[in-house]
Amino acid sequence: MGGCFRLGIDVGNRSVAVVHDVLFEFLGAKITGWKLFGYCGVFLFAGRWVVQMAASRRAGRPVVPRLFWVMSVAGSLMCLLYFIWGKNDSVGILGYLFPTLVACYNLYLDVTHHAAGEKSA
Repeated sequence: MGGCFRLGIDVGNRSVAVVHDVLFEFLGAKITGWKLFGYCGVFLFAGRWVVQMAASRRAGRPVVPRLFWVMSVAGSLMCLLYFIWGKNDSVGILGYLFPTLVACYNLYLDVTHHAAGEKSA
């Protein structure tokens, strides 16, 4: 796999669970460990909108729950790692670098804002 980072577990004389090895094929697509990791990141990153919609519906107004930011950080970080080590794709790296930083900052603000509110109460 070119210059990609390879992760595996050595068992005796053979390497097991190398994340670039094809695990199975689905509808003609070759699925590797890194792809599964990337898919999980995409589902987390996209699923945050379902969480936000449910919270807004429950509140009867637009709200952004903390879980939205947690899912944003986790999903964007997983996608960023996938594009750095799994795919080695600079477009994907740039596409997820900024959302990762923004989500981390917003989660930090949310946590410190609630902590400050608890101290003053």
